[in-house]
Formats: sequence, C-alpha cells, structure tokens
Amino acid sequence: MTRKSIELGGRIPLTKPNELTPVQQSLYDDIDTHQVPWAEAVGFVAKVADGSLIGPFNVVLQSPEIGAAFGILQSVEAKNTTLSERVRQVVILTVGSIWKSQYELYAHKAAARKAGITEEAIDALVTGRPSESLTDEEKRAQAFAEEITRNHRVSKEMFDQLKATFGIRGIVDILFLAGCYDIVCSLLNAFEVPVPEDSAG
Repeated sequence: MTRKSIELGGRIPLTKPNELTPVQQSLYDDIDTHQVPWAEAVGFVAKVADGSLIGPFNVVLQSPEIGAAFGILQSVEAKNTTLSERVRQVVILTVGSIWKSQYELYAHKAAARKAGITEEAIDALVTGRPSESLTDEEKRAQAFAEEITRNHRVSKEMFDQLKATFGIRGIVDILFLAGCYDIVCSLLNAFEVPVPEDSAG
C-alpha cells in the first residue's frame, strides 16, 4: 500500500480491485460502469491508475450491500426528479458548502460547470453567498437547501415560496436530493477523504 493510496483514502486505504470480495466486486463493477464514466465526462477524478476508486466510492465499498442500495436511490433520484440539472447542482453545492466537504465540492463544481452554471455563481454557492447569475428559481432552491440543511427546519414563508415555485413534488424532490448529499458529505467528512492532488477547481 503506497503512501499516496493511503492519502487518497483519507482515514482508510483505497481498496484495490484485486482485494474485493464478491459483494464488493458487484458494487465496484456498477460504479465503474456508471459513475466513473460520468465523472470523467464531467471532469473530476473518481478512479486512479491502478483501478482503485476514490472519493465516496471507496468508502461505500466498505459496506457494499447498503452502498449498492444507496446507489440505486441516487440513480432513481437523478432519473425521476422534476428538478432541472442546474437546480440539482445548486442544491448539491449548497449542501456541500455547509458540510465543507472537500471532495463533494470538488466533484460538483465540475458538474455545475457542465450544467452551465457560471464560475461566479459556483464560487458563491461554495461559500454560501447569493449570486445574481442564478435564476430566481435557483436562488430559492439555494435558500431552501441552506435553511433545511443548517437549521433542520424551514419557515412558513420559505415553504410557501418553494411551493409556489416548485410545487409539493418539487419540494419533496429537493429534500430527497439534499438528504442524499447529507449522506455523501457525512461519509466524506468522517473519513476525511481529500481532493486528488493537482485537481483544478
């Protein structure tokens, strides 16, 4: 096990492809087939040269049955949400900014760029500031995601604004998404998973 591998895993080493149990192998194959190509297309690193997964993907391998089920939830959310991709990334970056989760912010800054969000708006989202580059819909999603994530409650005014903008289904979709990334950020922060060296953004 190299020092670099241990660093990329944070508090645990990276799990090498030749060390996987059968259940881990099944989850690894699913991530390698779906998540890694998406990460590459978006512009962030999810797998290193020896085939080891990094970021939250290495962490979920440690509990592969639950990790696989969580992956299904994330896939179902992405395919069935009523939210635009820009709104999704606004919510995800807002949750990441509150958790100060390095790898989550690194990955989803890239995803936000891919979705067409400006660098100014991305910087604002990462630091929890409003941005005039965002639409009114996106600003409301940011404010709602911040309030529920930080305070674990939302005011009636905030709820009514979201209902008028997204409808009840949209509120539920935002909450499922924010909840998914509460889990992702907690995994990353508990294991102190770092951003790969020499990674831009």
